[in-house]
Amino acid sequence: MELRNWLDGKSLGAESGQTWPVVDPSNGERYARLARSSEVDINWAVAAARRALSGPWGDMSSAARSQLLFRCARLLSDAREELARIESRDTGKPLKQAQADATALARYFEFYAGAVDKLHGQTIPISSSMTALTLREPLGVTAHIVPWNYPMQIFGRSVAASLAVGNCAVVKPAEDASLSILRVAEILHEAGLPAGVLNICTGLGAEAGAALAGHPDINHLSFTGSPVTGRVVAELAARNFVPVTLELGGKSPQIVFSDADLDAAIPAIMNGIIQNAGQTCSAGSRVLIQRAVYNDVIERLAEQFQALRVGPAIENLDCGPLISERQRDRVAAYLALAEKDGIRLVAQGRLLSTAPRGGYYQVPSLLADVPADHVLAQEEIFGPVLCAWSFSDEAEALRLANGTPYSLVAGIWTRDGARQLRLARRLRAGQVFINNYGAAGGVELPFGGSGESGIGREKGFEALYAFTGLKTLAIKHD
Repeated sequence: MELRNWLDGKSLGAESGQTWPVVDPSNGERYARLARSSEVDINWAVAAARRALSGPWGDMSSAARSQLLFRCARLLSDAREELARIESRDTGKPLKQAQADATALARYFEFYAGAVDKLHGQTIPISSSMTALTLREPLGVTAHIVPWNYPMQIFGRSVAASLAVGNCAVVKPAEDASLSILRVAEILHEAGLPAGVLNICTGLGAEAGAALAGHPDINHLSFTGSPVTGRVVAELAARNFVPVTLELGGKSPQIVFSDADLDAAIPAIMNGIIQNAGQTCSAGSRVLIQRAVYNDVIERLAEQFQALRVGPAIENLDCGPLISERQRDRVAAYLALAEKDGIRLVAQGRLLSTAPRGGYYQVPSLLADVPADHVLAQEEIFGPVLCAWSFSDEAEALRLANGTPYSLVAGIWTRDGARQLRLARRLRAGQVFINNYGAAGGVELPFGGSGESGIGREKGFEALYAFTGLKTLAIKHD
C-alpha cells in the first residue's frame, strides 16, 4: 500500500518518486509506504494554499466557515472507528486510546465551528472626533509540524483553529505516524473543504519539515515535539520573521500531600504516566509524596504497576508498544542508567508472552527515591517510567516541583483549599490540575508552557488569537 500526499485537493506522490516505509510498532513489520516529500513538494503545497486564499475561501463569511466546520466534525465523528483503527496500528497505542483521540479530533472541529463567529474586535475611545476599532484577520498560510504521539489530536487542536479563522494550512505529519492525518484530509474534502485550503506533505523532518519551517511564504508555524528540534524549527522560522507556537517537552509533577484522597489520586497518577505508554508531553512523570504517606503511596502504586499488562495495540491492554525501535532503546537506556546508579526499581508491569518478538515493547516501571538532580528526575524520558520521591513540607514540594527546565503541567492532591491556591500560583506550569489530572483532555482549556516546554498557547479560545493578526483602524469623522 502506497500512501500519497494530499495537495490542492488531490492525492499525489512525491515529485521525486521516493517513499518511506510504514512500520507496525506491535510487530516491527512494514505494511505501507509514504511519499518522501522534498522542498519541491513543500513549495507546491504552500503555493496551493496561497492560491486558495485568493479564491472563494478567502471571501467566505465566518458563519459559512462555521457551518462547514460543523459538517467536518460530523463526518469525522462518523469515521471514529475507522480513524481509531488506522492510528492504533500506526502508532501502537491501544485501540481505546485511539478511539478517545478520534473523539477529541471531532470535538476540536466542533468547538472551533461554534467559536469562530464569536471572535470579535473592539472599539477604543480616543476623542469625540475619532472612532478607533480593531479587526482580527487571518494570518494567511499556516504551517503545522505534527508529532507521532497524538497525530489526530494535535492536528485537530492546531489545524481546526487555523481554518476556523480563515487561514489555509500546510501540514507535515511525523514520518512515524502519518496515516490517520492523510485519511482525515480526505474526509474534510468530502465535507466540502475547498481544494488547497488544507495540504499534507509526508516525509522526513530534516527534509520536508525543515523546508516547511524555513519557507518564506508561510505566516505562522505550529510545532509540537522535542526542545532540541523546537530550537531548530524556531531558528528556521525566525529567518523570515515568522511567528511560532511551540509545544515542547514536559517533566510534570504530581504532588501528593498527606491529606489527599488517595483512592482518587492513585488511579489518576497511574493514568498520567501509562497513557499512550508515557509518550505524552504532559505525562505526570514525577510523583512527589509527603513523607507521612510516602510508603503507603509507593506500596499502592507498586500494586497497580504489577497489574499492568503490555502487548499489541489490537489487544487493547494498558500499554501498547513504543512508537519505534529507537524510542524503545532510548527508554531502556534510562532504565539501565537507573540500575547502574543504584536507583530502586520498585515494580514493573508484565509483557504478554504472546506479544510479537519484533514489537517495540517496554514494560511500565516505578522508580523510588530518585535524587532530584539525577537525569531521570530532570530529563523527559517519554516512556512509561514514573519517578517518585518524598518531601517534608509545602516549601520543599514547591522547590522540587519547579526544579526542572520544564513548565508544562502540574497536579496537586490535597483537601486544603488555601494550600491548593498558594501552590497553584507558585508552580511554574501552564496548566495546574487540583485533585484531578488532565481534565479529560480539555479541548476548551488553553495549553502550553515556557522554558523547555515551549512558547505560546494552543486549545481553547486562545488558539484563535494566535492564528489571527490584529489590525487597528482610526477613523476621523469631524
